[in-house]
Formats: sequence, C-alpha cells, structure tokens
Amino acid sequence: MARSEAPLEALAEYLPEGTYVHIADYLHRYKVHLTVSRERVSVLGDYRNASGDQHHRISVNGNLNKYAFLVTLLHELAHLLTFDRFGHSVAAHGKEWKSLFGGLLAQFLQHRIFPQDVHRALERSLHNPAASSCADDDLMRVLRKYDPPNGRSSLVEELAEGDLFRTRDGRLFRRESLVRKRIRCVDVETKKVYLFSPIYEVEKVKR
Repeated sequence: MARSEAPLEALAEYLPEGTYVHIADYLHRYKVHLTVSRERVSVLGDYRNASGDQHHRISVNGNLNKYAFLVTLLHELAHLLTFDRFGHSVAAHGKEWKSLFGGLLAQFLQHRIFPQDVHRALERSLHNPAASSCADDDLMRVLRKYDPPNGRSSLVEELAEGDLFRTRDGRLFRRESLVRKRIRCVDVETKKVYLFSPIYEVEKVKR
C-alpha cells in the first residue's frame, strides 16, 4: 500500500467499529501525523517524536486486520505518551511505557470491541506488555485468526518436520525439530542451521 494523503475520517475503515472517535481524539490532541504504510516485514508500526517544526509521527502497516491495526496503533501511541511525559529519559520499552500501554489497552478493553479470544489475550498482557506485539506469540496467533483467508501464509509451527518452505527473500528451508521456544530449520542450499520463531510467516512448498 503506497503512502498517500487522505482525510482523517478514512482511518475508520482500518479500525474496529466504535473506536475511531477515541483514536481521533488522541491524534487531534497530540497533533499526530499518521501514515498508513505498505507492509513492512520487520515492523508493524513506528513512532517518531515531535521535533522542531515536525509533529509526532506514527506509521502502521495497512495490511493488518482491524484488531491488529488497533493494537499496533495503541502500542505506538503509548510511545508518544511516554515521550510526552518523560522525553528521552526512560527506556523505549521500560516500565513507564508498559504502564502507559497497559492503560491504553485497559481503556479500549472496557468498550468490549474485541472478540473474546483477542480480549482474553490482551488482558493477559496488560501488566507486562511485550516490547512488540510480534514478540507476544500467543497474541499474534489469536490476532492472525482475523486475517483474510485468501493468500494467508503458513506459520513455521504449522509445518510438519521435513516440510519445505520459502521465506520472503526466496530462500528455501526445511523445517526440523523444536529447540526450546524456537524451531530448527536448515537452509537447503547452504546447509546452515537457523532457529525460527514458531510464528514466523512463510510460504509452504508443495512437493
């Protein structure tokens, strides 16, 4: 999805019903420049603090389902609130950020806008949110259920031992055994061994 200028009201189509007014209030209050970005593999969202004549800037991947989009946006808003209160004097994902992100999650959970499984997963993370929603395996598994079924990729953990898969850069791997919380995989060409997150998205190769 290419970046483009659009009225703020267009944001409503990316959010669960009933949340736009609350999100718009934060964006107006803190003068946030929000970008709905094309898909980025390494991040779901990004925050850059206000500086000079630049407003606060947040970007969120536009390919996310509505629940994942909202959670990611709240994650980035928590960074803004942390900067607004503490500047650069605290860690990016320290206790201050965790407290503010947890408060945002609690605020939106009370509106009962999430499906029950997403609601429960978010409740579990309230008091100690992960530094990235990508790092919360249970939450990612639940949110993924609400992705459009067409073109959905496979998770490494969904493959059987011996299955082949390709990563986004086209490399071919063979899925092997679980090693603690990671899955051992072998690069078919180089024979090098890599440990993959179980929820890493890949393309299964049919034999």
